Amino acid sequence: MSTIFFKNKPIIIGVSSVAGPKECNGCIGKYIETKLDSDMFNENTFEKAETKMLYTALKNSIKNSNKIEKDIDCILAGDLLNQIISSTFASRNFDSSYLGLYNACATFTEALTIGSAFVDGGYLKNVVCGTSSHFSSAERQYRYPLELGSTRPPQAQWTVTGAGACVISNVGKGPKITSATIGRIVDYGVVDANNMGAAMAPAACETLYNHFNDTGFVPEDYDLIITGDLGTLGSRILKDLLYEKGLNIENQHVDCGELIFNIAETEYQGGSGAGCSSLVFCSYIYERLLNKKLKKVLLMSTGALLSSVSTQQGESIPGVAHAVSIES
Repeated sequence: MSTIFFKNKPIIIGVSSVAGPKECNGCIGKYIETKLDSDMFNENTFEKAETKMLYTALKNSIKNSNKIEKDIDCILAGDLLNQIISSTFASRNFDSSYLGLYNACATFTEALTIGSAFVDGGYLKNVVCGTSSHFSSAERQYRYPLELGSTRPPQAQWTVTGAGACVISNVGKGPKITSATIGRIVDYGVVDANNMGAAMAPAACETLYNHFNDTGFVPEDYDLIITGDLGTLGSRILKDLLYEKGLNIENQHVDCGELIFNIAETEYQGGSGAGCSSLVFCSYIYERLLNKKLKKVLLMSTGALLSSVSTQQGESIPGVAHAVSIES
């Protein structure tokens, strides 16, 4: 059993989202709260811009929850940078306890799972969960300096420049988190650091399969099954893997990486990054849950657990995925 069932059903009482120009011009742009004119966000480095994005999302999610900073018992946050500096530097501006998390692009649902467990168990009353990523800061850490102008292969995804945050509480109005399935590390031996979808899809398959086994649900029980950042290629691989196990999610599945950009206008597979699923959920998906256009969704962020060092040493890329069930 890898699924936690929340007896008291913690409530997501407020969200906030921040994104760069490319993301705001995409399919979900009108739902994003803070739209940036520049990826630099009036800072002098990409890393400082990412920190400012996450800080803005955290701060505004608290405000949108009708809470003040002293009401927040703990911040749970993560990003892609070494030593998760965006999360740490953003959180140092708050007078709250802090847990820095890292599961690469799966960090958002990791944060939701841990935050919900704290609230459901009565240990904390209000927690804020947030993640961020930035195309430029991630590219020069994991791949190549931007100045090289390297050609991107067709299997590559575009790291999302964005941040999303939400407040989970034991009281209030909003969508409720009913369960969470914690993923296991799955490694199919993918070594291509550009092909995130292929590296993460097997872990997504494992988590979904375990979720349905643990809960007794079937795909049709959900209005949407939302993966975080598999992109177009990874989504196809996931559906094929699940089909081999007797599960068909074709009618319910959407991918945040596919939603976030106008993929038809680019050569790439869509978005990825720790800010990908948090940005889409804390804008478009949350609004549809609030308006009862969606009644029950399964949100599953997916992470490729590589580093620049492991890639250079020829290591394969392990994947992990965590899923949370949310009802309006």
